[in-house]
Amino acid sequence: MIKDRQAELARKNLDRKLAFLREQSLPRPHGGWIRAIRDSLGMTSRQLAKRMGVVQSRIIALEKAEATDATTLKSLREAAEALNCQLVYALVPKAPLDEIVRDRAAAKALDQFGPVAQGMMLENQSLTTGQMQEELARLTAEILNEPLRYLWEDE
Repeated sequence: MIKDRQAELARKNLDRKLAFLREQSLPRPHGGWIRAIRDSLGMTSRQLAKRMGVVQSRIIALEKAEATDATTLKSLREAAEALNCQLVYALVPKAPLDEIVRDRAAAKALDQFGPVAQGMMLENQSLTTGQMQEELARLTAEILNEPLRYLWEDE
């Protein structure tokens, strides 16, 4: 349980750090960040190539690769350094991490409970909506008490 508590604290801490990014909308410029920054600085592709120690055609290829999501973090980091920029890289959850965990547990609970509810209905022993919600909540809580790694196992 200590490990699970540590994971929960780490999740909450990470969520706090990433919350502001989730709220931001920072679409990549049409031609990519390298091109946008380079143009904004008034730097030619030849000049950037010299700063990076590569040939000019490599810059053109790098800018095209970035614009089509086909570049590497290493290449982006090198270009950022040559442009006197910092590469910022993050995976930003679309929802708070605790919410993602709860939603996954609820989905697993529904997967477990669905066939049981169906069988009860066929036997004319169906539960009321309130009883089903209570049972789903109980199953969800039970699943959340298990090690989180089980949430991601497909049954």
